[in-house]
Amino acid sequence: MSDQEKIYVGSGVEKFDGDQVEFSLNLTRLKAEAHRIFEYNNEKFIKLKVCKKRETDQYGKTHSVQVDTFKPSPKSEQQQVVAAVVTDELEDDIPF
Repeated sequence: MSDQEKIYVGSGVEKFDGDQVEFSLNLTRLKAEAHRIFEYNNEKFIKLKVCKKRETDQYGKTHSVQVDTFKPSPKSEQQQVVAAVVTDELEDDIPF
């Protein structure tokens, strides 16, 4: 995540030799990001990232929880045409 904004909604601590990260979410901040909720199969989701902090903070927290703000760049028209051609070629090779 280069120059995109970071939206922190929680923090956590590594437990059991790194096998688990326990964290808490700030639901007030998360609710403020409701515009990032998307729907899939009639269920609602929001993408979050749990990231290791550079150093443990004053409260012993080793990880932060962020809203994933990544947006893929739109495909160019040429890329879409190439993808369609490749898909058509693959479908022609299927024997059924």
